[in-house]
Amino acid sequence: MALRFEILGRFNRARAARLTLPQYVCQTPLFMPVGTQGTIKGLTTNQLEEIGCQIILGNTYHLALRPTSELLDEAGGLHKFMNWPRALLTDSGGFQMVSLLHLADITEKGVTFQSPVDGKPMLLTPEESIQIQNRIGADIIMALDDVVRTTITGPRIEEAMYRTLRWIDRCIAAHKRPHEQNLFGIVQGGLDPVLSYAIGGLAGGEDKDSFWRVVAQCTAALPEDKPRYVMGVGYPLDIVVCSALGADMYDCVYPTRTARFGTALVPQGVLKLKHRAMADDTRPIDPSCSCMVCKNYTRAYIHCLVTKDAMGSQLLSYHNLYYIMQLSRDLYSSITEGRFPEFVCDFLHKMFPEGDVPEWVCNAMEVAGIDISSCCAPFSSYQERNPENCFREEGMEMKSGTL
Repeated sequence: MALRFEILGRFNRARAARLTLPQYVCQTPLFMPVGTQGTIKGLTTNQLEEIGCQIILGNTYHLALRPTSELLDEAGGLHKFMNWPRALLTDSGGFQMVSLLHLADITEKGVTFQSPVDGKPMLLTPEESIQIQNRIGADIIMALDDVVRTTITGPRIEEAMYRTLRWIDRCIAAHKRPHEQNLFGIVQGGLDPVLSYAIGGLAGGEDKDSFWRVVAQCTAALPEDKPRYVMGVGYPLDIVVCSALGADMYDCVYPTRTARFGTALVPQGVLKLKHRAMADDTRPIDPSCSCMVCKNYTRAYIHCLVTKDAMGSQLLSYHNLYYIMQLSRDLYSSITEGRFPEFVCDFLHKMFPEGDVPEWVCNAMEVAGIDISSCCAPFSSYQERNPENCFREEGMEMKSGTL
């Protein structure tokens, strides 16, 4: 059996669960860092274990180009190739239809890409996507879906939805390792409340009010006994909101990408280590954090590194992933211990100490059945008192999930 999902605790829609995969037993809610080509930039697999990473995401499209799925198969799969003893998930390659659209031609047969490596055409069909992922050997593999941007409207959305439904049948038929790898389906529907079902068409630039409403609709409709994966979500605030609405799994490049730009995740939002105020600040990034970076290095030291040395982005990547993994652990424990509403209020109070919780968050929490009135202030009155709302201190920005 490739997957077992057991709900261990809940509060209204929110769930904490045990997800048993071939290579690892995970706790949800969980976040999966993106290791596009079998690596999280700047971090070793031992460090990822230290941080508490449970699943790493690899990209089928990029792995098929380099080092090739054939080589990975010969090496015993991606787990052995990258020396990773825990779980792996590979996406289908479908997202490149959006991110590399200028290189792609989408038809019923599949997607023809112009390879960014050598310029040669590469046809990715549902069957080929599954065959590549079978060779890569991840614990969870994704069906190829017809991806469209969430900002697109009109008949293209309906076309993508029905094509994705047809493609999932082809993916199931092509899957040769069902007892070793679990196939996750994706149904596209954009922001259309009639067409949306699974949660694979978000995090593409849509407004936050549309975002949470589609997540809420999908989690209400998806099977209760299966994990619910919101693809491409990585802002801490978004993870908390989606978990309250009943989602379980997330992935995004955000924690590591923002680290490479000199930005750290902290309970109050984000801390910009490039800021001049950091130059002589001898405090850790986050005094409440117990990660290796916060125990051993100061903001001033990392400030010296972020623009000059790769060590800076490595340290920030470590801290940011630790922060997200700790957030996942806190979500799990607060749900299983029956204190999830208190956790959400505490999280929001730290991020929005003036009570300026965004209206979309307030609306989402109302649907989730969580009373956050104690950490909210009328939005208009806050704006009158704080028209700029940019910095909590020099170098500190609020992070409302809309960067």
